[in-house]
Amino acid sequence: MQLSTSHSQRHAGQPIVRAERIHKRFGAHKVLTGVDIELWEGEVVALLGINGAGKTTLINILSTLLKPDQGTAAIAGIDLLASPASARRHFSLTGQYAALDDFQSGHENLVMMARLGGLPRRDAHARARQLLESFELTTAAAKPVSSYSGGMRRRLDLAAGIASRPAALFLDEPTTGLDPQSRHRLWQEIRQLARDGTAILLTTQYLEEADRLADRILILHHGTLVAEGTGSELKGLLGGTHQVRFSFASLEDLDQASALTQATAVDPDAWSLTVATSNTASTIRQVLADLGGTNVANIAILQPTLDDVFLSLTEPNEPTQPAKEPAP
Repeated sequence: MQLSTSHSQRHAGQPIVRAERIHKRFGAHKVLTGVDIELWEGEVVALLGINGAGKTTLINILSTLLKPDQGTAAIAGIDLLASPASARRHFSLTGQYAALDDFQSGHENLVMMARLGGLPRRDAHARARQLLESFELTTAAAKPVSSYSGGMRRRLDLAAGIASRPAALFLDEPTTGLDPQSRHRLWQEIRQLARDGTAILLTTQYLEEADRLADRILILHHGTLVAEGTGSELKGLLGGTHQVRFSFASLEDLDQASALTQATAVDPDAWSLTVATSNTASTIRQVLADLGGTNVANIAILQPTLDDVFLSLTEPNEPTQPAKEPAP
């Protein structure tokens, strides 16, 4: 499968985050094998992979919580290995669970984070008020965080992560456990942060989230980047192949059609089957001719999804082609 090769050509200057040839192992287990990554100002990049692919390990290396065995990394031009304390002034990390003080109010949490980030007291209070308004938390500003709902806590956690105005923000599955309304609201905040110039690296298990939020998507598999590109570019890796779904008036019609066509999937509950194709019109004509008198109730054209791409690159029985050969 061919890989998308266009990303750094779209940018001028230096990236906010750059990591090259990152290797990491735990004992005999290789977790990362020669990973390269760049993150640019105002860009949202989604990092996808199955559990154990190395996503969190990479985030931990970029946030100075782990040291790589090999490779180099810099944030805002500062070497993470040589000057980790200096580098930490330029990024923020928000994990899967809100890292907040439940006994303090929302305002107090934000002031604390802004002060830890180096803002003077007066500026920290002003920044806290601004963030509470931006994240629609003003009415709860004086309440203890222990009284906040899950969605409010995630919004406050994201606000705390940018209280010191970091150049880069690392989000490790930030919408895990949120209801759809809270998730969409958090998406809006992430988009606004990018518009304001923050470079954002996002890990997520929700492929729809990556497709809708990310300017660029990276797929990590067994510690190696196997694909990189925009959502549209990655879907194009399937070679233009999509599917046509035929729905039938009865289960008997579906059974008859299944015997007459080479379906890629059959859904007896929905009385439908799908056929892979790269020529929609020709396929529809041919299938209808093959079906003869079978009662077709509906025909729908299904475009490739990011799920299709992800599964094609990470299925155990599917060979994958790494973006670059690991260093010896």
